[in-house]
Amino acid sequence: MRFIITLFCALPLLAMGETKSGRTCRILFLGAPADAPEKLQLFDGQASQEVELPQMNLSPVYKLPAGELVIRLLTTAPLKPGEVIPNAPKAAIPEAMTDFYLLVSSDPANKIVPVKLQVIDADAAKFRKGQMLWFNLTANSVGGQVGTEELAMAANSKTIVNAPASRNEDYNVNLSFRIPGNEVLYPLCETKWQHDTRSRSVLFVVSVDGGRTPRILGFPDYREEEKSKR
Repeated sequence: MRFIITLFCALPLLAMGETKSGRTCRILFLGAPADAPEKLQLFDGQASQEVELPQMNLSPVYKLPAGELVIRLLTTAPLKPGEVIPNAPKAAIPEAMTDFYLLVSSDPANKIVPVKLQVIDADAAKFRKGQMLWFNLTANSVGGQVGTEELAMAANSKTIVNAPASRNEDYNVNLSFRIPGNEVLYPLCETKWQHDTRSRSVLFVVSVDGGRTPRILGFPDYREEEKSKR
């Protein structure tokens, strides 16, 4: 059987960002089509900033104002806040959410900007350094061993897995999946990944067009600590 997997290596330089005070976010365009935009304007209700929409790593860290927000992705920055087209893709950010991932996906039905947005809470108190945030976006159940931790995910679910190792080292990963209505366990991956105690990790199990075996996409989220100002 041919296994389809994107190897996960916690290489900080692939997704390095600088931690800043206030609210922050990082962006990922998962499953972007070939003609997907690489950059858009992120509008927070008052100001706009150009942001990257990477497909194979997390974006730089972007700073946003505190408080309850409605953010939008636009092709161009509005001259005035009231000039924003209401049907532009948007997402609500509650006041208590101080750090989040903005997951972008394709939405051809939106004629303003052909994307839709999903907000994932990344509060450091809930999702700590060394931990792994898993999303199973398939109809299959997925499970197995991830270092010292066990992974057990139902279809279309998410879970946080504690640090798979106690220090910076390689660890074994052995995962299988089960197709709905079939009790047979099929191998998904058997490999080694590298643990970075300074980094959080976001992982997705996704379906592959024309294939039965899912694919794993992993993204390290390492951030430089903000240096104290003298």
